[in-house]
Amino acid sequence: MNLKKELPLIGIVLLPFLYLAYVWNQLPEQVPLHYNITGEADRYGDKSELILIPILLPVLIYAIFLVVPYIDPKKQIQKMGNKYQSLKLILTTFMSVLALFIIHTTKTGSFGNPNTMFLILGVMYVILGNYFKTIKANYFIGIRTPWTLESESIWKETHRLGGKVWFIGGLLVIVCSLLLKNEVNTKMFLTITLVIVLIPVIYSYLLYRKQQKST
Repeated sequence: MNLKKELPLIGIVLLPFLYLAYVWNQLPEQVPLHYNITGEADRYGDKSELILIPILLPVLIYAIFLVVPYIDPKKQIQKMGNKYQSLKLILTTFMSVLALFIIHTTKTGSFGNPNTMFLILGVMYVILGNYFKTIKANYFIGIRTPWTLESESIWKETHRLGGKVWFIGGLLVIVCSLLLKNEVNTKMFLTITLVIVLIPVIYSYLLYRKQQKST
């Protein structure tokens, strides 16, 4: 691991922890930990549970990206080169921003506008869509179905389509987050996410069936 290259990422990962430490004394002992679709708190717990937020978001994602190149049996991840490092930076940053947003809403005691979180996720979908076609076949990152893992051509075709679908889906999430009310947008976000996940999976299966028939 190149420590010099990783230092900015480590700093990004630590941001939510530093912010949490900064606001710690301002937080009540019992803080809101879950919100309904209208942005109202419906579950409270001890503020110490907030430490799990940066651990489960930026720390976990960053750790996965660090470990994967060493345990990838086909060594395909290493072939991505700088694209892999860029993807690691983007996803870690988004998870850190999301953690900061959640901690901030806990501090203020109100989720405010839940559409803000969906907007952040929509931007992430758009960026991921742009990177899908650069992901080499592997067992850890990307659209990993039995059919994409079995055929490199199916992997490539599925990720080419998946990239377009996630890009368009991300744009729709962004537009909905800006225009729709919280309750409606929550349903739209869940629907769009389900669609952009299912389409590449179904497409990979159809490609596999077509390939089987041709052989």
